[in-house]
Amino acid sequence: MDELKSELAAVAARMVVEEGLDFGAAKRRAVKQMGLPQRTALPGNDDIEDAVIEYISIFCAETQPAELLALRRFAAVWMARMAEFRPCVGGSVWHGYATRVSDIYIQLFCDDSKSAEIALIDHKVGYVPRTVTGFHGDSVEALSVHAFCPELNEEVGVHLLVYDRDDVRGALRPDAKGRTPRGDLAALKRLLHDQAHE
Repeated sequence: MDELKSELAAVAARMVVEEGLDFGAAKRRAVKQMGLPQRTALPGNDDIEDAVIEYISIFCAETQPAELLALRRFAAVWMARMAEFRPCVGGSVWHGYATRVSDIYIQLFCDDSKSAEIALIDHKVGYVPRTVTGFHGDSVEALSVHAFCPELNEEVGVHLLVYDRDDVRGALRPDAKGRTPRGDLAALKRLLHDQAHE
């Protein structure tokens, strides 16, 4: 990676860790902050992830592991609550670089797209429906909730992305680094067990 892309990745990584921005927004903001042309070649997401992990190891090594553990435990609570929709957790909480400002992203695989909304209403949970880009690059509905996380003693964004039931088949295919891009509740519990015994 050339020097400019490397610098862009470092600036974007700081925004991901300190402000909870997603990779795309962080890259765009980094270009603007550095006064670069809009058409500047951007670092890839793998480069940003590597820079995020490096940033955490330098600046957040004392606090991040406990924050990640709290977010993973909170994600497990939400996944258990929405268990009928075969939930999978992804993003920074799954990959291990979440901090207290990170949101939780949970994919739900539903027979009927409205059933997840009905479940939230039944649980008396307020949510905001939005449209976001899904893991296939198409638009999916996201039900966004601000939920109080007791371990962090603050509100956390929980985003429930609603997919068709059949989409679960492609959801666990390995990514470019050979990793599973998301995990179900059993896989998350294994991560929590491993993290507790490190």
